[in-house]
Amino acid sequence: MTTALIYLVVMALVAAVVFLLASVLFGRGEELPPLPPGASPTRLPESGIEAEDLRAVRFQQVVRGYKMSEVDWVLDRVGAELDALRARVAELESDRDAAEPEAR
Repeated sequence: MTTALIYLVVMALVAAVVFLLASVLFGRGEELPPLPPGASPTRLPESGIEAEDLRAVRFQQVVRGYKMSEVDWVLDRVGAELDALRARVAELESDRDAAEPEAR
C-alpha cells in the first residue's frame, strides 16, 4: 500500500515539474501580452466620433452585465463630443446672426 502511495506522490511531483517547465518554456500561447488589470479593449477615436464608431463599440462582459467603467467611459466621451458639437453650432449660429444685420 505504501509503495503505491509513493509512486502516486512521485508521479504527481514529476507531472508538476513537467507542467511548470513547459509553462516557463512555451508561455501561455498568447500572441499579445494580456491587458493590465482594469484596462479595457473598448476603443473610440480621439475626436470626431461617428455613428459607425459607436456601432462598433463592444464592452467587456462581467457577471452582472457589462463592465460599468467601460460604459461610463464611452458615455463620457460621447457626451463631451456632443457638447463640443453643440457649442460649435451655437457659435456658428451666433456668428451668422451677427453678420445678417450688417448685410442689410
